[in-house]
Amino acid sequence: MNITQTIAAELNATAAQVEAAVALLDEGATVPFIARYRKEATGALDDSQLRTLAERLQYLRELLERKATVLKSIEEQGKLTDELKAQIDAADNKTTLEDLYLPYKPKRRTKAQIARENGLQPLAELLLSTPSENPDTAAQGYLNENVADTKAALDGARAILMEQFAEDAELIGRLREKLWREAEIHAQVIAGQEAAGEKFKDYFDHREPVRTMPSHRALAVLRGRNENILQAALKYQPDDTPITEQSEYEQAIAKQFNIADQGRAADKWLRDTVRLTWRAKIFLSLELDAFNRLKEAADTDAITVFARNLKDLLLAAPAGRLTTLGLDPGYRNGVKCAVVDDTGKLLDTVIVYLHQENNMLAALAGIIKKHSVKLIAIGNGTGSRETDKLAGELVKGLPEMKLHKIVVSEAGASIYSASELAAKEFPELDVSLRGAVSIARRLQDPLAELVKIDPKSIGVGQYQHDVNQSQLAKSLDAVVEDCVNAVGVDVNTASAPLLARISGLNQTLAHNIVQYRNDNGAFLSRKALLKVPRLGDKTYEQAAGFLRIQGGKEPLDASAVHPEAYPIVAQMLADNHIKAADLIGNRDKIKQIKPTQYTNEQFGLPTILDILAELEKPGRDPRGEFQTATFTEGVNEIKDLQLGMILEGVVSNVANFGAFVDIGVHQDGLVHISALANKFVQDPREVVKAGDVVKVKVMEIDAARKRIALTMRLDDEPGSTVKRDRPSENNTRKDTRPQRSAPREQAQGNSAMADAFAKLKR
Repeated sequence: MNITQTIAAELNATAAQVEAAVALLDEGATVPFIARYRKEATGALDDSQLRTLAERLQYLRELLERKATVLKSIEEQGKLTDELKAQIDAADNKTTLEDLYLPYKPKRRTKAQIARENGLQPLAELLLSTPSENPDTAAQGYLNENVADTKAALDGARAILMEQFAEDAELIGRLREKLWREAEIHAQVIAGQEAAGEKFKDYFDHREPVRTMPSHRALAVLRGRNENILQAALKYQPDDTPITEQSEYEQAIAKQFNIADQGRAADKWLRDTVRLTWRAKIFLSLELDAFNRLKEAADTDAITVFARNLKDLLLAAPAGRLTTLGLDPGYRNGVKCAVVDDTGKLLDTVIVYLHQENNMLAALAGIIKKHSVKLIAIGNGTGSRETDKLAGELVKGLPEMKLHKIVVSEAGASIYSASELAAKEFPELDVSLRGAVSIARRLQDPLAELVKIDPKSIGVGQYQHDVNQSQLAKSLDAVVEDCVNAVGVDVNTASAPLLARISGLNQTLAHNIVQYRNDNGAFLSRKALLKVPRLGDKTYEQAAGFLRIQGGKEPLDASAVHPEAYPIVAQMLADNHIKAADLIGNRDKIKQIKPTQYTNEQFGLPTILDILAELEKPGRDPRGEFQTATFTEGVNEIKDLQLGMILEGVVSNVANFGAFVDIGVHQDGLVHISALANKFVQDPREVVKAGDVVKVKVMEIDAARKRIALTMRLDDEPGSTVKRDRPSENNTRKDTRPQRSAPREQAQGNSAMADAFAKLKR
């Protein structure tokens, strides 16, 4: 296997691009650094391609190592042939490799091994090669002290053949793919578990092809099975098929070993051996393989959706560096309030109570005036609607303050509050008040605050507790790293958790940077970073371009231009007889510069164009403009909703089957994929992403089950919705919130055309 060529073909890239990327990764370069500052080497592979490349590189290298181990093991047994070696060398995945290794893999003593030790291998070979032999008669010649009678002899011979059939790599590969293509997964409720498994009701008697089963339904069924609510099995033939009828799978085994029913003495015995091999050995193994394959595919899909939502949330536009009042709503323990200044520094805290409305308004008005608050961030937990209403009164009652109130997701705030990081940051502050600080800061700059929280706790994924946890953590960490480096950070204001996500840095170096900053004052240049303990030249190369220094000695330090490219900019300045301060942001002057004039062996056209773009808009933030929804007054609970009502909301989560929208009633409604637009939608992200403000119409309300069906096709009429699936995963915002389920998504895909025909009929 040539790893470079394999990956190049998969990425539709050249071998040279892959070789360059692999070399850089092996040298310790990070994906963000390679994607941004080594475009010439990799042919401008983006961060997504580089992530895929890195994953495949690890997989294929592990595959090569496993091949070496397998070859060595078989060779030591004296069983390695040229043909087998060629098959192992040609194996392009771990499953195929393990199929080839199975007959030679050291294993505990099996019935077949015991039978061979008892001298029954010749009997098995005789009956397979010469079906005209009578099994009972042939078995008489193999009786000994360990084989008491003909039944024992034939059982031993059968065990040998069953193992031989089940270890034929080529046959097993074909049967595995055939089963995957054709089998259905059948889920049923376990008797007596109907009440306990109400949330799995849609899967009490559910069948569908395993290969096309969407990830959310697969994970729901697998969860139901793990919770002993459902039993799930693969069905490869109709349920009413007679047990004596040979399936296509058994026919394939028989054909592979030239077994046929021609009325010969051993034919029936061999057919029974084939049947037992399939039903008691091969099928059970392949069924397990299929469920593992289904789980892996569902995990990958769910993790991809989670990662995309996380990226959208992290890159949500910041409200800006304004003094902000954070409100963490609550009934019994009151509304926790915290004021932070434009840098995120805590200024003041107070706890007020919703049932003491006048006292609450007076206290908040005082704190707003005292600190010149401009923004009010309201967490969307229990009591958020009431808190939002009172905040609205503050906005109206204090027009001179020019206040703006925004409801924000508080997912993960409680986890941050109790974390070691929060304890270090606010050792004297009550845990309950730390959440209010987080809520205020995440409005100012979502990225800077959310990096302090475990991504799995941010609340934009489904089934995150069911998927492969190491794969999930790796994927989400990569998203956070890419987002932080795409935006860049101010090295003089960034927290240690934020700095730790910068290319080349880690928690230790991030802490050292903050400590150096605290001891010596603000950094005046990027070069000063080299004075930080343990931050060497290699780390500086990886990190410098993503660290910004505002108002420093070198104007370029505030941009994404890497220090290694400063000589290029200096040459541009000299050639145009202009100072850096006069060139940066001067579009007319920059347009006069010819990019090709400055290319060389180290810096090609892509890098020069990046430099010019950065000079035009130095330190530009790739995030969009801040926007917020205006929730409808008087609509605070599900009971306040009416069919046909048009509301404004915020997309809180996007799944493969649609988008969840927060409309201000504690339970997010679901806009099914078929109701996102007046056209066919393959992927909901074509239309919406987490954080988008959208208008929706209420189509269905199920207050008892806390389900709301919405549509973004505002000309739809209630009652025209299609049959929908209901994933069992509740899309909760935080642990203290009531759970909710989503309306059933349509199994067969988008229903825009079906709805159109329904309207014509009406």
